[in-house]
Amino acid sequence: MKVETVRFYEAEGLIGPPLRSGSNYRVYDRSHLDRLSFIKRSRDLGFTLDQVRELLKLANDPRGSCSEVDAIIERHLVEIDRKLADLATLRDEVYRRGGACTASTIADCKVIDALSSHGSKASSRS
Repeated sequence: MKVETVRFYEAEGLIGPPLRSGSNYRVYDRSHLDRLSFIKRSRDLGFTLDQVRELLKLANDPRGSCSEVDAIIERHLVEIDRKLADLATLRDEVYRRGGACTASTIADCKVIDALSSHGSKASSRS
């Protein structure tokens, strides 16, 4: 994780301020590292900063109910499904526009045409 990212998480209140060495360097302890690992893993899985903040708050109360965590996960799964549907649509569009190109020269290439001028030639030929 980059230094700037760690400092950003610190500024956002996702991790507590570290101790300082005699020469004013930040000194992170195991709890900071564990928390940064949790944040990184959550972000890698696509959770927003607000969701990470909520999850960290919930994680700080080991006796708390899992129902709030479940609600966050359910909302995240809905977002994942929406993104997957968008990606499937995008894939189909890219394939439709260029995946079946049978041109032998760039001048007639449907892929290049679709990416240039918003597919003006392809639109007029259809």
